Amino acid sequence: MTAPPRTTEESASSLRDYRTPESMPRPGGRLTKEDLDPLVKDAGEGNPAAIHSLLQMIEPVVVRYCRARMGGRDLSYLSADDVAQEVCLAVLKALPDYQDRGGSFLYLVHAIAANKVADAYRAVARDRSEPVPELPERPLVSGNEPESHALHLDLGARLGRLLASLPRVQQEILTLRIAVGFSATETAEALGISPGNVRVTQHRALTRLRGMIRDEEF
Repeated sequence: MTAPPRTTEESASSLRDYRTPESMPRPGGRLTKEDLDPLVKDAGEGNPAAIHSLLQMIEPVVVRYCRARMGGRDLSYLSADDVAQEVCLAVLKALPDYQDRGGSFLYLVHAIAANKVADAYRAVARDRSEPVPELPERPLVSGNEPESHALHLDLGARLGRLLASLPRVQQEILTLRIAVGFSATETAEALGISPGNVRVTQHRALTRLRGMIRDEEF
């Protein structure tokens, strides 16, 4: 006798307490269509073990993505981890109706994550501050002194402004390749483009960033 499928709330109970992205290592295998398809199919049919495994695979990816796009900051009452939790819940809710039309499940995950991040910015659009995508937070090298912390925040803000000045596809590729840690193939599947296009666009984006950094005299 098989156990009844878990509800969305039960499946997502493990998402309430977030760990840092560094404490959530990537899965051993790549998140390619061939690897994900069987697991997604079983999860969509309500298999509890498959749902748990799928969450274990996408949670660190989603957290890294949201923190990279939002800079690990609170947008009013909404933090990057809050948004990541909403993304995972939305992915779970989409599973039963998901149909494989030849693309990768990563495309759906990325689309949901990008929309949730955009929703978060729209939710605080009336604030005086103007949120911009920022690079992921890095640990302070020289301790936790106020001066070091202030310099760190200033550098992150400047880098964030530079990144935000890039075309959207370049921002997404740098986020997925550098912050999330996707391979060129995984990034291509998440964005619905070719791996070659990912590599060329990444090279152009990094070249442009280097030029802007030189002009900014970092």
